[in-house]
Amino acid sequence: MTTGMNTVLSSLETTTRATRDAGRKVLAAYVTGGITENWTDYLRASEQAGADVLEIGLPFSDPMLDGPTIQRASDRALSRGATVGRILDDVAALELSVPLVAMTYANLVFHDGPDRFCGALRDAGVTGLIVPDVPVDEVAPLSGAARRHGVDLVLLAAPSTSSERRREIARRSRGFVYAVSLMGTTGERTELHDSGPELARSLTQLTDLPVLLGFGVSSPEHAATAARSADGVVVASALMRRVLDGAGATEIGARVARMRAALDSTGG
Repeated sequence: MTTGMNTVLSSLETTTRATRDAGRKVLAAYVTGGITENWTDYLRASEQAGADVLEIGLPFSDPMLDGPTIQRASDRALSRGATVGRILDDVAALELSVPLVAMTYANLVFHDGPDRFCGALRDAGVTGLIVPDVPVDEVAPLSGAARRHGVDLVLLAAPSTSSERRREIARRSRGFVYAVSLMGTTGERTELHDSGPELARSLTQLTDLPVLLGFGVSSPEHAATAARSADGVVVASALMRRVLDGAGATEIGARVARMRAALDSTGG
């Protein structure tokens, strides 16, 4: 694998903290790696539209926390022959100015070992990692490997997470803390569930890391609501559904720009 051209990027945590401390809400936009032949165009369009962080889904055949949209996106990418190696080779050839975060599942991470996996991420210019099916009390080997390779391991907390585990997640997470808005899988929602903002508020009292709210942030209105209690949002299914429906990079960029404008309207 070619060493990534994105190695000039600051770390994920440096960027999220600086964005938050400047009074700006963090916008993370998701793209499933390999979903189309020109899938990296969606990354470029999202960056140009104002995304502060780009989350790249590394498709897996059994994505337990992903709802129907991301599952379909993963299936499409896999049917096109997408693999971790091919996706990271695509990423390594990019020149982007925002941090890249890989989101995937433990099976892919531990197949060849977390050290090799995290090293491949860093070689491609990826400085963050989310592995939602590794619980906090089993995360130490992966956390150590990520730290050795300069990758920030982001941990997730859900509304059902106990107070004790929330504190542990807040202590161990790097880059940001991912607040899951509701119990269940990813996916678009007509309304942002109250449990999400409540969780975000509780986490901000436990850590000085930025807290980003995801799962169900489906519209600019949702983003603005989330920003009142969180330091930013993660938008995924709302973007990938449009890609599955045939949207090009320009349309996705316009969608991200609307999310950016909604976040900026909150005044930080």
